[in-house]
Amino acid sequence: MSPTTGTEEHARASDAEELTGFGYRQELRRSLSFFSNFGVAFTYLSPVVGIYSLFALGIGTGGPRYIWTIPIVVAGQLLVSLVFAELGSSFPLAGALYQWSRRVIGPSYGWWVGWIYAWALIITVASVDTGITGYVITLINNWFGTHFTPASANVIFLCTIVLIAFQATINIVGVNYTALIARWGVWVEVLGTFGVFVLLAVAGFHHSAGFLNSTAGTTRASHNPYGVSFGGSWFPGAALIAVLANVYIFYGFESAGDIAEEVVDARHRVPRAMVTTMIVGGITSFVLVAGLSLAIPGSDLSKVIVGGVPYIISSNVHSSALADAVLALICLAFFSCGLSVQAAGSRVLFSYGRDRQLPASRAFRSISRRTKTPVVAVLVATVLPALFALLARATPSKPVHILFFTYPAKVNALFILVSFATSGIYLSFQMVVLAALIGRIRGWRPKGFDLGRWAYPVYVVAMIYGVGMLVNIVFPSALTSPRAELFNYGWMTLVVMVVILVIGAIVYVAHLPHKRGGEEAANVSQQGAQVR
Repeated sequence: MSPTTGTEEHARASDAEELTGFGYRQELRRSLSFFSNFGVAFTYLSPVVGIYSLFALGIGTGGPRYIWTIPIVVAGQLLVSLVFAELGSSFPLAGALYQWSRRVIGPSYGWWVGWIYAWALIITVASVDTGITGYVITLINNWFGTHFTPASANVIFLCTIVLIAFQATINIVGVNYTALIARWGVWVEVLGTFGVFVLLAVAGFHHSAGFLNSTAGTTRASHNPYGVSFGGSWFPGAALIAVLANVYIFYGFESAGDIAEEVVDARHRVPRAMVTTMIVGGITSFVLVAGLSLAIPGSDLSKVIVGGVPYIISSNVHSSALADAVLALICLAFFSCGLSVQAAGSRVLFSYGRDRQLPASRAFRSISRRTKTPVVAVLVATVLPALFALLARATPSKPVHILFFTYPAKVNALFILVSFATSGIYLSFQMVVLAALIGRIRGWRPKGFDLGRWAYPVYVVAMIYGVGMLVNIVFPSALTSPRAELFNYGWMTLVVMVVILVIGAIVYVAHLPHKRGGEEAANVSQQGAQVR
């Protein structure tokens, strides 16, 4: 036996012993290294998926200057990741946010955090897997001379079904295969960011660096490619909307904690993976946005809005083989992102089931003897997003008036649902940060990674940032405003959030999860995490 193998085996034994202290036994296969853990979190955050999906929205609202909103979002979320690093170090358990909050505050509070977070993850799977359609279909059309329509509801549904079924198969076969794809995904992200930047630079940028500080006329309706107006003001008007293009990207680092029970030496590796994901994600995203912005032909952004990132690449890279290679990288990034999100969501459902917190908990907590994966939980995290893909068919031609709000015309129901993916994440995140703050005040101290005297400033600033951005996301402005027209569709994001909370209240009252188990383990672990 090599020294490294002996160290890993000792760490596994120590992890299993710690898990017993939390009231659980080792059921999932504990085999993931730091890089595998980081890979899952980084491919979930996925700068390639986020930037390639939302670049047009960002630059169309804030102009090239929107790149300077990236450091703001990264700094805010980095503070959140530091709070999570303390919690992940103290409670290295599957389900992350749900487990952390229930053990610092209590079972009922944790249940609600987990409910919101789980739905956000499942909806994110639908968002990512339907979002790949345009790139996959373009690539298929290029390679085989077909003429499929990427925007077709049938094409979107079929593509999503095939993709999500493949992802589910990998997640069921074993976490080592999920981790392998995630590790590959890291290199795909590197090629898709730094590689594309270099490719565009070699082809020749169309603008100097000063272009990154310009608005390109986006603050006025006459020059804005979406036709929206900010009255000539970039801040706060355009900036508060453009920042949302980045707010919708920079999360997923917490998924390193969702799979903590499959990570060797999780107490040390999970916190490092979360913080590293945010730092590397911020750097790569900034580089990619800078490269794409400088490579825009001319100053007319309307073609970018219509053609997106593929238009920029095809305008600069005249080799069809290279252009297809970039498209293939994008597709691989989407695939690994969806795979990682699905894995994270299934672990939250497993963790809920193990504590008997949901109806059919026995099924959710079941683990395959052969693959050591929560098969039923993975299938639920597969079927629900697939069903959500059907919502792409529901697109009203006229505004639909419901009570005091209006469902906007020509916006399909899937877009409305997907808007909760980010608002739900931010709500659950801030509930966890609040739990950590209250826990600190009550005397809880982290075991392992500890911010020490910096804890309260980090917690407070993280809360201010998170609550401010959550309000910016859900604020129900008029449908004619840029925020409503491009991001939250007036009242609809807030309405979806309320609907999910109401459904949660029904389940909670009917099932009474706070009386069904897990309390003993929570109390044991909470006592163990007090001041040593």
